[in-house]
Amino acid sequence: VVLTFLLSGAHSQTPRALQESTVPSEVLSQEQAYSLVQPSLFQDPKVSNLSEILPRSSGSEPPLLPVCVKPADIRHVFKYINTIVSCTIFIVGIIGNSTLLRIIYKNKCMRNGPNVLIASLALGDLLYILIALPINVYKLLAKDWPFGVQVCKLVPFIQKASVGITVLSLCALSIDRYRAVASWSRIQGIGIPMWKAVEVVLIWAVAIVLAVPEAIAFDMVELSYWEQHLWVCMLASEQKSRFMMFYRDVKDWWLFGFYFCLPLVCTGVFYTLMSCEMLSKRNGMRIALNDHMKRRREVAKTVFCLVVIFALCWLPLHLSRILKKTIYDQTDPNRCELLSFLLVMDYFGINMASLNSCINPVALYFVSRKFKNCFQSCLCCWCQRPALSITPTDEKGSVGKWKATGQELGLDRSSSRLSNKYSSS
Repeated sequence: VVLTFLLSGAHSQTPRALQESTVPSEVLSQEQAYSLVQPSLFQDPKVSNLSEILPRSSGSEPPLLPVCVKPADIRHVFKYINTIVSCTIFIVGIIGNSTLLRIIYKNKCMRNGPNVLIASLALGDLLYILIALPINVYKLLAKDWPFGVQVCKLVPFIQKASVGITVLSLCALSIDRYRAVASWSRIQGIGIPMWKAVEVVLIWAVAIVLAVPEAIAFDMVELSYWEQHLWVCMLASEQKSRFMMFYRDVKDWWLFGFYFCLPLVCTGVFYTLMSCEMLSKRNGMRIALNDHMKRRREVAKTVFCLVVIFALCWLPLHLSRILKKTIYDQTDPNRCELLSFLLVMDYFGINMASLNSCINPVALYFVSRKFKNCFQSCLCCWCQRPALSITPTDEKGSVGKWKATGQELGLDRSSSRLSNKYSSS
């Protein structure tokens, strides 16, 4: 409802009203136009106006084009690829994440501590896919930003909140797997503990708080490019407070450290401790708990696969931003080839990062046998309603088959008694 109100207000706002509004505007140089692709590409305070450095032609002719205008063709090539990839992610992500949430909600045996964190992760991905992904596709295809300031601040806020939920959920899953292996003699029952629900609420609260600077930093900026005045949504170079200026300067390093390195370090530390714990207790385990430990190792393997997929999906984007921050020089006349490479890498990184929002249900389908059975029962409807209840004692669904055969046996006995009654009469 809020998005419908904002979209209707954005379409009803005329360009003249935008110019007369109180939205802060700044005229950017030609090379800063590439910040439409990579918003933080030209946020160096040392070079405030690069158009003054570039040579200009005499008379009233437009300024000479810098050499780096040529990579603009890359945008026209990759925007169609990005649109196709985004549509695929949209369809697969909605089906996969909504099915995953339905499986955990409907089956009582799936309501446990690790699965509630996986459900939290799926809900954050679904929120990003439904709201931020379509607007990002429109932003890439269109030249102007018609949605207004509110949506301009909402989209990066949802993006960072979704990534924060993913990062904190993966860290919580790694810690939970270590605690499960460390207390191997404790068999967890079915149900969600109260402390696990509090943990999920804290994860969402911290992710939302950490995403607030993104909503403050992004704003609508007037882009003056070849006698065209365009309103775009990007990270503004001028911030109101000293903290936001500091956030603008260290944003790439903050995103790389917290939103990428933290889950990898957390998983590496706790999985190393978990391996040491399992090796030290391997000889002292009782035979009766072998199946129980196998199930816990399977869950640990599933969590590890989710972390590896997260690292592979987000590495190209963070690598392109770090390379831009360290080796890119705006005043270097031979910077054009590097800029082309960074733009291509940035497009590829954005697509890979968006892919992480839909790939978790697919990974769970191939890694976990229990999730695979639930996905098959929910999507393909191979079994009837009584067979959908998967008990934790047997992951292959043998108990469900026993119930179905029991009912069939009951029907056969009743039908045989009826046939004997009619034959005797």
